[in-house]
Amino acid sequence: MTTIFSAKPLAPATTLSEVLHAQAARRPHERAYGFLPDGEELTEALTYAELDAAATDRAAAFTAMGLSGGSAILLHPTGLEFVRAMYGCLRAGVSCAPTPLPSGKKGLARLRGIADDAGTTAILTTGAVKRDLEERFAGRPELDGLAIIDTESMPPADPGPLAEPTPNDVALLQYTSGSTGTPKGVMVTHANFLANVTETEQSFPIDDDAVVVSWLPLFHDMGLLLSVVFPLVAGVPAYLMPPDAFIRRPARWLEAISRFRGTHAAAPSFAYELCVRAAAEGRVDPAVDLSTWRAAINGAEPVRWRVVRDFAETFAPYGLAATAPCPGYGLAENTLKATANPPHLLPSALWVSSDDLLAGRVTILDEDDPAAKPVVSSGVTTGGTQVEIVDPATMTACPPGRVGEIWIHGPCVAAGYLGRPAATAETFLARLTGEEAERPHLRTGDLGFVHEGELYIAGRLKDVIIRKGRNHYPQDIELTAESADPGLRPNCAAAFSVDDGRRERLVVVVEADGRVLRSTRPDELRDRIQETIRTEHRLWADEVLLVRRGLLPRTTSGKIQRRACRAGYLNGELKAAD
Repeated sequence: MTTIFSAKPLAPATTLSEVLHAQAARRPHERAYGFLPDGEELTEALTYAELDAAATDRAAAFTAMGLSGGSAILLHPTGLEFVRAMYGCLRAGVSCAPTPLPSGKKGLARLRGIADDAGTTAILTTGAVKRDLEERFAGRPELDGLAIIDTESMPPADPGPLAEPTPNDVALLQYTSGSTGTPKGVMVTHANFLANVTETEQSFPIDDDAVVVSWLPLFHDMGLLLSVVFPLVAGVPAYLMPPDAFIRRPARWLEAISRFRGTHAAAPSFAYELCVRAAAEGRVDPAVDLSTWRAAINGAEPVRWRVVRDFAETFAPYGLAATAPCPGYGLAENTLKATANPPHLLPSALWVSSDDLLAGRVTILDEDDPAAKPVVSSGVTTGGTQVEIVDPATMTACPPGRVGEIWIHGPCVAAGYLGRPAATAETFLARLTGEEAERPHLRTGDLGFVHEGELYIAGRLKDVIIRKGRNHYPQDIELTAESADPGLRPNCAAAFSVDDGRRERLVVVVEADGRVLRSTRPDELRDRIQETIRTEHRLWADEVLLVRRGLLPRTTSGKIQRRACRAGYLNGELKAAD
């Protein structure tokens, strides 16, 4: 694939800890990070020297606690203490596992599962979160044996010699949003981070006036790399706000970009759609100036051509350049970015036959052809990353014009899954038939094709549901749906996504017998299921379809067949019970 290089050098270093030292020496009094707790007012900031000193203090404390060489959970809300604690961990040789705050019992169980999988008993957090956990979950067995440590008020420790990491040491355990009982930690090394930042900068070049503005959750791979790691290595300030501040009023993000002259800001596709809606409803100040925004990076979930086009057209009057929208593709197993559309090129889509695409063929049509479907270009690779389109059945490279599984080879591919050699071999050490042994590939589980050097995403092999930039396993959603009413039986639900041409919709089909439907009004039961899913997963089910018991397709062993359920829903075979 085409490769684009940038002439601007990044901080010379082999680990993130060395990067921080170098930036503190080079620009000690320049602002590194700022925090907007309400999405509007800047209340706290860190210079490079202040962050370097804070990281050293925390590293000394972590070393005194015996954490060096091990791992710890980072359970911080969005804020600068997350940044201090993370770099303190890295300086002390502690692999950190950023984790979302638990909102209920399932979140608490997942937290415990991650702690057990990571082999740690240390939860690093703020004083406020520690008090909340101890009050809300007092006596819960999930917290047994776990030390909840307030990183803001740790006693001073002798800095002494610190276990400075090496390039191949694991810096981060990025836990996938998998089943609550079996979380998997992706082992991202310091070398992986620096390679990915270098390639990201080659796609989205950094100039002297560059500024990052982000609301992305910091426990997510996209938020962590683009909001915390990328700005530090590039030596540019990053302004952070909590995700809820954006969700409650999307215009806050745009206003912050305008106020701080943001040049680089990233989000999933849904965020750009929310901004378009806000503008259409008159909730974006006409004085907002987006003329400095050079890279509006769009990834973490399927990118919709209509959203890309509408966002560009809606905000052109606000000064947004037509080349600013930058669709891309990445995943935690590749640290983050794999491909991207650079900001000096217009975003583009290829119009193809939707029927042929489902059959694995790429047939290019005119845009006005009624059978045509737009597929957004996810751009090109940079640096040492290479993409192959592979037939997953034969493990051979697909010829041009065919859809296959996306395989990645290069320096950004993570070291594997912690403590899971079989899963690591299957996912990270795949080899093309007949290819030399020293060229392992990452199997992404995603389907796509390459046209004229650019990558296009066609779908997913996996059942993972992606909403608002987060991955969700359908079995977790199904279990939650089944728990919404005591009359619902186990293994009675199927969750899947459908594409309505603008975005992916989450559909949950639930079997209910006559007794349940007689005792509860169907609309009340649907509402209860939706609310339970929203509470447990922070996810909205666009449709809950109640069907009579026995209608969901199952295997001979009784397992729900999700793909068959989705097909039955789309062709109208699954009829509502009411």
